[in-house]
Amino acid sequence: MIRTRINDLLNVRYPVLQGGMAWVSTASLVSAVSEAGGLGIIGAGGMTPEELRENIRQVKTNTSYPFGVNLMLLSPDINEHIEVVKKENVPVVTTGAGNPGSLIKEFEALHILTIPVVSSVMLAKRLERLGARAVIAEGLESGGHIGEVTTMCLMPQMVDALDIPVIAAGGIADGRGIVASLALGAEGVQLGTRFVCSEECNVHVHYKESILKATDRSTVTTGVSTGHPVRCLRNRLTRKFQELEGQGVCREEIEKMGAGCLKLAVCDGDVQEGSVMAGQISGLIHDIKPVQAIISSMMDDVVRVIDKLGRLVEV
Repeated sequence: MIRTRINDLLNVRYPVLQGGMAWVSTASLVSAVSEAGGLGIIGAGGMTPEELRENIRQVKTNTSYPFGVNLMLLSPDINEHIEVVKKENVPVVTTGAGNPGSLIKEFEALHILTIPVVSSVMLAKRLERLGARAVIAEGLESGGHIGEVTTMCLMPQMVDALDIPVIAAGGIADGRGIVASLALGAEGVQLGTRFVCSEECNVHVHYKESILKATDRSTVTTGVSTGHPVRCLRNRLTRKFQELEGQGVCREEIEKMGAGCLKLAVCDGDVQEGSVMAGQISGLIHDIKPVQAIISSMMDDVVRVIDKLGRLVEV
């Protein structure tokens, strides 16, 4: 079994976090990940405060193990989401789409652990000074909103710059990815796309099938001109984005076109006009399995890979 500071910090069996994906990470998936020994994380993005509260309570009904909530700091409902998290005594919060510096001490006083998702060393160092006790370093291989640096380049720089544990995210879907992340200094990993293709994930079957059909070059980055790039699978929507950006269309028009597109894909199954957010690792995913089987298989792979590496070393 892998044992790092993250195990103790989160009180989990495995230092494996499930990404808090908007419209995707609901109670069914979150509960299953926590039950299997990882940390399930509810994606508050797209939820009303009432829906977030209901998902939190459903997870508490389904499992006694720790779980978390991902807060999108640019959400129009962010203040209400924060109040729900406080009142429902959520043990862990991860954050995205903004700087959570002002929340860290506030949450800490309520015994809520805040783990920011970051894509730059500079921001990570600032958040460590503000009291963050771990960060998630997300590389551009990830699905959804991304930064500018690959996981392999970002991780060792982040680890060298910080004293707190760093969790790797982006381009991880099996035991090999976990071992590679550990070799780069990570003390945990966060997976998103791999858990989309689980039985407990309630996204539309067309969304899952699109990931299963993907190859190594099936994803594309859109929205670069807006300053908020998004990685998703190529389809009619991404071609429209690329055409508009090539024409120099203003940011507001591009963002307007993207409104509601993730829900269209996740909930309605329109994988041509909807936004099928998925990571570059999609080409490695070929099946839909129970969460328990996914995590168990990854942990078995970790042992095999480490054993194989050990046999490469001559004493």
